[in-house]
Amino acid sequence: MGRLIARLATVLLVLLIAVGGLGLWGHAQFTRPGPLDQPRDVVIPSGSGLEGIANTLASSGIIDDPRVFSIAVKLSGMARSLKAGEYHFAKTASPREVMHVLIEGQTVVRRLTIAEGLTVRQTLDRLSLAEGLVGQVGTAPAEGTLLPETYHFSYGDTRAELLRRMRIAMLDLLAKAWPNRDSTSILADPNQALVLASIVEKETALAKERPLVAGVFFNRLKRGMRLQSDPTVAYGIDPKGLDRALSKRDLKQPTPYNTYVNKGLPPGPIANPGRASIEAVLHPAETDFLYFVADGSGGHAFARTLAEHNRNVALWRKFKKASGG
Repeated sequence: MGRLIARLATVLLVLLIAVGGLGLWGHAQFTRPGPLDQPRDVVIPSGSGLEGIANTLASSGIIDDPRVFSIAVKLSGMARSLKAGEYHFAKTASPREVMHVLIEGQTVVRRLTIAEGLTVRQTLDRLSLAEGLVGQVGTAPAEGTLLPETYHFSYGDTRAELLRRMRIAMLDLLAKAWPNRDSTSILADPNQALVLASIVEKETALAKERPLVAGVFFNRLKRGMRLQSDPTVAYGIDPKGLDRALSKRDLKQPTPYNTYVNKGLPPGPIANPGRASIEAVLHPAETDFLYFVADGSGGHAFARTLAEHNRNVALWRKFKKASGG
């Protein structure tokens, strides 16, 4: 009997040593540096399950052995805490570090920049092409109602939701900026501010010029003069974008947006204006300028009289001819 007990004790001791050794080996495998030779972003699909997650990590070169990872995560009691999404894994991240990344759920932040002056259609095209977003864009909102900005999103977010955020951002901006407009403003409502801001946005890309351009348009509106803005003419001919220079015939074409033909503001925005252009029309520069034309340097030459403006136009045409334009 004593010998049997001694043998059983020996066998038990061997098993304990083996299990302990296996545990130490498993722990070493779980905590040692992983095989990733450079940082990488990996998408863990929704509904993968622990086995699916481990296989994705292994096939992406993040971990060596999916079985070791699965067992270790189960033993840690964290199998149900791993979250789907797109994650950034550091170089040589250990399986344990990988597990904590998935538990914390700090997914990769993606960015989509919508430039000032794009139309709604151009913005929707960029949304449609943005990688990481899912679903359809949906119904196009009204022109000028999307705020140009850099938007952050995570893999799997919907295009419709990001579009909604763009609309809310514009509404919020107008709601905060409109009450602080200059007391002398002749704009009747925020929509008129949006319309004029879209014209300013398309007329100049220079931030320092926007209040001055806005001031010119205010002066013309006050005097009952037509705005005579080329971008409004182009939009009236083709809201999708005119792929040619305007002609003299275009300036006479009777569309609702032709500010050479019609007095006052056009019926709606011609693009999505940015913050600076909206601020410019709410706080235009005090000036007696009534005209402006491109000066060949990226900016504009401003004039108080038609005679002065005509001289500036002649200089602009001379510059275009010399440069082959």
